[in-house]
This record gives sequence, structure tokens and C-alpha cells, in this order.
Amino acid sequence: MSARFRSPRRIPAAAVAVAVLAVAGLFLYDLAAVRAHRPGMHWRPELARQLERHTPADPGVLIGGAILAAAGAALLLSAVMPGLRGILPMRAEHPLVRAGLERRAAVQVLRDRAMEVAGVRSVRVSMGRSHVGVRAVSHFRELDDVRADLDAVLAVGIGELGLAHELRPRVRVNRR
Repeated sequence: MSARFRSPRRIPAAAVAVAVLAVAGLFLYDLAAVRAHRPGMHWRPELARQLERHTPADPGVLIGGAILAAAGAALLLSAVMPGLRGILPMRAEHPLVRAGLERRAAVQVLRDRAMEVAGVRSVRVSMGRSHVGVRAVSHFRELDDVRADLDAVLAVGIGELGLAHELRPRVRVNRR
């Protein structure tokens, strides 16, 4: 169960689904009644008169259309927005338990681990979806030795984070 965490969108989705279902059911019932040679609902002639009287250029129709268009745009935007990208899913030890780690906290843990390596003066850590970028500045040890120590420390640190998806470290060591 390592699915990415998602923003809560249940309430808007349920409200729209109930509204669409109610309107569709009402129209379906009215259509079935007319097809069965029974009188249509009492609102049908009134709706026909209103549609005959009001044109698309009327201010009320324009305002209603703008409100519906804005609501539709907001729902579409909510549907296509990504989930909670700042939370990294962790390995599930139990199928009913989901755990996540904030991306900033994971970056801070790995940064602290990297700063413990001898010869490292400063470190910048960035975390993507599949990799951890580490830029370190060394000041008194050989760059290859520092890089090897950073690789080892980061491999252990990434493993201890317990993330669901394996992250590959990309280590760059420079001297200033």
C-alpha cells in the first residue's frame, strides 16, 4: 500500500455526484412519464415559458452561466492538481496502516547525516521523486574519499528513512 497521499476531495466530488444524480433522475422520470403517455411534471411548461422568455444575453442568464463556469473550473482544477507531494509514503509493515514522512524532514535528516562526514564543510540536499541530490563542499580531505563516505552514509540514511520507493543518491563533491 505505497500509493501517494492525495488531497481530500471527497466532499466536492460527493456533492457534485449527488446533484448530477438527482437532476438526471428527475429528467429521466419525466421523460419516462411522457413516453408512457402520462402528463409531464408540472414544471415542464413553466420551464419552456422561461426558456422562451429569457435569451442568452440576459444579465441573469450571464451571471448564472458565469457562476456555473467558475464552479466547473474549480472542480476541474481540483481534479487535476497533484496529491500531497510534500509527504513521502513509507513502507507499510501492516496493510491497514499508512505512514508518510514530510519531504523537508527527510531532507533535514539526510543533510545532518552528510554533515557528520569528516571533511565536509557544507551540504545542500534536494529530494525529487526518485533521487536525492547532494552537493557537498569539502575542505581538507580528498574528494574521492569524501564522496565514498557520503555514498555510504547516504545509503544507510535513505534505508533508515523507510520510504516505500527507493531513492538513488546523486552526490557531487567540490572544493572551495
